[in-house]
Amino acid sequence: MLLRARLLGDAPDRLMAEACALRDAGHGLIQSFSPKVFIPLTRLCRDYCHYCTFSRPLERGETPYLTAEEVLAIAREGAAQGCTEALFTLGDKPELRHAAAREALEATGYASTIAYLVDMCALVLKETGLLPHVNAGVMGREDLLALRRVSASQGLMLETVADRLGEKGGAHYRSPDKVPAARLETIRLAGELAIPFTSGILIGIGETREERLDALFAIRDLHRAHGHIQEVIVQNFRAKLRTPMADAQEPDIADLLWTIAAARLILGPAMNIQAPPNLSADDFPRLMDAGINDWGGVSPVTPDHVNPEAPWPELARLETGTAERGRMLVRRLPVYPPWLAKRWIAPEVLPAVLRHSDAHGWGRDDRWHSGDSAVAPPQPGAVCGPGDPAIGQALAALEAGNEPDAGLVELLFSARGGDVERVSAAADDLRQRVNGDAVGYVVNRNINYTNICAYACGFCAFSKGRTHEDLRGRPYDLDHDEIARRVREAAARGASEVCLQGGIHPAYTGQTYLEILRTARQAVPGIHVHAFSPLEVAHGAQTLGLNIREFLERLKAEGLGSLPGTAAEILDDEVRAIICPDKLTAAEWLDVIGTAHEVGLRTTATIMFGHVETPAHWAKHLLAIRALQMRTGGITEFVPLPFVHMEAPLARKGQTRAGPTFREVRLMHAIARLVLHPHITNIQTSWTKLGQQGATQCLQGGANDIGGSLMNESISRAAGSAHGQEFPPLEMDAFIGSIGRVPLPRTTLYADADPSSIERARIAAPLEPVIQTPPRKRLADPALELHA
Repeated sequence: MLLRARLLGDAPDRLMAEACALRDAGHGLIQSFSPKVFIPLTRLCRDYCHYCTFSRPLERGETPYLTAEEVLAIAREGAAQGCTEALFTLGDKPELRHAAAREALEATGYASTIAYLVDMCALVLKETGLLPHVNAGVMGREDLLALRRVSASQGLMLETVADRLGEKGGAHYRSPDKVPAARLETIRLAGELAIPFTSGILIGIGETREERLDALFAIRDLHRAHGHIQEVIVQNFRAKLRTPMADAQEPDIADLLWTIAAARLILGPAMNIQAPPNLSADDFPRLMDAGINDWGGVSPVTPDHVNPEAPWPELARLETGTAERGRMLVRRLPVYPPWLAKRWIAPEVLPAVLRHSDAHGWGRDDRWHSGDSAVAPPQPGAVCGPGDPAIGQALAALEAGNEPDAGLVELLFSARGGDVERVSAAADDLRQRVNGDAVGYVVNRNINYTNICAYACGFCAFSKGRTHEDLRGRPYDLDHDEIARRVREAAARGASEVCLQGGIHPAYTGQTYLEILRTARQAVPGIHVHAFSPLEVAHGAQTLGLNIREFLERLKAEGLGSLPGTAAEILDDEVRAIICPDKLTAAEWLDVIGTAHEVGLRTTATIMFGHVETPAHWAKHLLAIRALQMRTGGITEFVPLPFVHMEAPLARKGQTRAGPTFREVRLMHAIARLVLHPHITNIQTSWTKLGQQGATQCLQGGANDIGGSLMNESISRAAGSAHGQEFPPLEMDAFIGSIGRVPLPRTTLYADADPSSIERARIAAPLEPVIQTPPRKRLADPALELHA
């Protein structure tokens, strides 16, 4: 009662200031919107709302419902324009009033409008990948549940709790589905069924301010009980011609702002509060002054069929207006980030939601994917627009030499818009001070001696087992003569390094790895052998009954030069339980790498990101790498590896995101530079996953190294990358020079490369793509024998 009295009695400016402070505490500077396409499945309705022009009689020759072909045509146009939401809006139970609706449903074999709607949602989801959001009116449990299986979210405007508006002369007279109790029951059932839900109020239809507050308190209470209301809309009535309320007075902007502020103060900082920008014309930026954090759905394709007289603001205008108030426009999905979870989204829908999502649960802000050469990465923006002061403070703290913590690192990963450019610029300035203009690379050859693996990592399309024939080729296991031939060929072409890794073959033991190492060293005694992931080291040690240190010492004695710090993925065991449940734990990986350093073997360190993990996991990973390097000093470089999703088993099952966004890729390289400084001084970018255009931006945002020329890279290609198997040194030199930097051929351990070897490498013709030799007949698993 105290809050109600304050809302009705305090000065509006004071209420709005409090509302904005609450909004900022809950949402920061993010102002979201959903790129949508509007699908008016039917304009028929059994209700007679006195303000509505959406519901209307059929015109001559018009069918009661959009056909499946018409629905798909609208949806496909939306998908082509970058929309992610398909908003299905329709009249309430038209078959109960209109014979034409009943006849159309009977002719097509549907028992109800909802039954037809369910099939149309499923069709759009399957054929276009757009995420249905459904406003289908008052429903019971079974209809809500049926729509839950084919939609990302649903909604029902409460509008008002004033029963008197249903009496004669009221806005809802002869509108049985606008009875407040019926609408509240639908919203309550949606909560019981864990449906991410939208509701809201319509102001200016004859209700009092006290009744508006009653409606907002009712929404608050339902959300407190079930946690399902993800957004609340405050919508202002607009008078329309040819309606009973055509001459009714519309609420003015001051009344709308007061109501928005009241909604924020009642519903709290975390609630997403929306006001449609098209209903306030050029005044729409002022709505942010009252505490909204969302613009709702905005369509580049279709009009607002409910308010056709009020066109959507163009996206550029929406972005400019948002920036005028110091806020950042962010794409979202019809389901907001806190509800992007198995509890809230049906398993039939979750894969499509994940494909459209970034690591924070917002909509992807580009169409680029790692490993895909068809879509160029977006160009960097200008260091302008609103900036988050907290981001600036975090950058200043790192510049001052303060020790980073998880909160600071997570904050940096939240950067968007101009803040991404600020973070990248800070990282590149640090790179310039530490590394100058040099871009390092090593002339090397990858030799992946087997792709047969006893493990079933969900991100890996390289390894083959009994069910993996469809993932880029047959299993193979190179014989030692072929390994030796490839080492000799690499050296003849100027390589200073061979990188040896493979799957965890069930027949391999530690002795196998020692023999492979001897083969390489005997083929070219002076070549640097960079070999064996921590998982291979652990496997080899276990099969010989040795501890990790003992096995590493044997490898070093046989001439191993360094270890790749692969198999790190994400150093968090909850994530590893999903993507690689039978692999090393995070602690075991750190132990192998740390022990390698202790016995005198340098290593790289990696992160594989963009699948199921969150920015909190990125922060944990970077800080674990930093702590290890502070203790041992044995890491030569840090290598961010963007997840290539196209052929990855978990992605094919719909259980991952579609790799990182390019914004996330840029931030990972930049933040790695800032957070790992001064302990790791080399940040490498992966041309096999990013291509030259993507690598360019990373080299201009903190990275100083482009890795190896590779000669027959296989692992990224197996996952679906289209960026080639080799980057010859002559082309690499030209690429580095084209971005105003200086090529620096190097060794694995970052000494200057031998000039004569580099000259051989520069004149060598590119290798033909490798066709792997058949597997040797030594497989331990009879099922794997069949692949041979």
